[in-house]
Amino acid sequence: MNDDSSIVRLAAILRTETERSRPGERLPPSREIMRRHGVGPVTVSRAIAQLAAEGRVVTRPGAGVFVAPVRRPVADAPDSSWQTVALGDRVVDDSAVAGLLAQPAEGVVPLTGGYLNPGLRPAQALAAAAARAVRRPEAWGMPPVNGLPELRRWFAAEVGGTVTPNDVLVVSGGQSALTHAFRALAAPGSPVLVETPTYPGALAAARAAGLRATAVPLDGEGVRPDLLAEAFAMTGARVFYCQPTLHNPTGATLGHERREQVLAVARAAGAFVVEDDYARYLATGPVPPPMAAMDAHGTVVHVLSLSKITSPSLRVAALVARGPAAHRLRASQVVESFFVARPLQETALEFLTSPAWRRHLGAVHQEIGVRQAALLAGLARHAPAAEAHLVPPGGLHLWVRLPPGTDEAETAEAAQANGVLVSPGRIYYPAEPPGPRLRLTHTAPVSLAELDEGVRRLAAVLPNRAPR
Repeated sequence: MNDDSSIVRLAAILRTETERSRPGERLPPSREIMRRHGVGPVTVSRAIAQLAAEGRVVTRPGAGVFVAPVRRPVADAPDSSWQTVALGDRVVDDSAVAGLLAQPAEGVVPLTGGYLNPGLRPAQALAAAAARAVRRPEAWGMPPVNGLPELRRWFAAEVGGTVTPNDVLVVSGGQSALTHAFRALAAPGSPVLVETPTYPGALAAARAAGLRATAVPLDGEGVRPDLLAEAFAMTGARVFYCQPTLHNPTGATLGHERREQVLAVARAAGAFVVEDDYARYLATGPVPPPMAAMDAHGTVVHVLSLSKITSPSLRVAALVARGPAAHRLRASQVVESFFVARPLQETALEFLTSPAWRRHLGAVHQEIGVRQAALLAGLARHAPAAEAHLVPPGGLHLWVRLPPGTDEAETAEAAQANGVLVSPGRIYYPAEPPGPRLRLTHTAPVSLAELDEGVRRLAAVLPNRAPR
């Protein structure tokens, strides 16, 4: 009974026994198996060898045959390569924005970032406002989809002109407002005009919406209306994105007359102006009123955010629009996210209507003035090769030129290796940049001493000659 069929039958019997046994249990001795099943030693040996090959038993010379430990089947490595075809060729590039949001490593001085450092944020006042807000039972109910009436009234008053609370949509921060605006105002594949340079987050949002960004040059006073009119005529664009107050990254501010010219150009082109007023509360001196306050025809879609002046996590902003565009923007928010969480809106309202808001503005404006002066003095002393484009009336940054021929990417990498983070100018341009630039944020370091140390570390990797 030593033929192959006998081996197969015995292996099947022993296989069943191992399945009923616990791992580590010993199988009967070979003599017992031979007696019980009427087979010879060769059949037993080959049947056990087959089970051992299957991983069901373990043979221990001198001790016997034991049921093997349970082995989990090894799953195939996940393969998501199929998604490459399914997703197509549209790319959402977050590299520039993610870089601005990254936290510096221990011991690295940040001279980049888009928010106040933790020491300048009104953390205690916000915590107190949140505590008052969430104690009210209605704070946990569903708000009106376009925002709390009192908060919309506050935003409308801040924008001014003939803007009413009904024109205001409360959204989850300025970046969300830009995403809504680009998706609502232009179809995929359409051109959108942007200042050059401009905010990388706006470029990323426009491209994610399938829009083609076309650059419009600016000078020390902001975007040039003559070139804006030419760009509208050449591209047929129906949307222009701009930051007329403390432009990021240059710091330029459009004067009242030029704002009127930009509105006239946009109206003549039958186009929208997306006015990103992110820095209104960061101005240390008088600035012109928003273009939305000068507009009576629904040309301007206005964005007014609270995150820059307060805290990154106070994701509350106003999106101001009129006419059919306002309806589409509200519909876009409802479809995408319903509404901004009511506790967050209630917290913002509590803070904005408390004395702490004005105290905070005063403290931040004073600190911005001190830090901007310290950065300018540090550059002049340690890094004359980095020349400020202009000295803005406030804001978080300075836009600096490097000597022609400087590789700004290599400079940024060398600066990081030397313990300081800076933003290379290339990420702010929708097309080829005119020359090497850096954006330096004076409100990111925790102290003036750290700010000066950051400039020293940057100076060590910069060329000595000043730009011409």
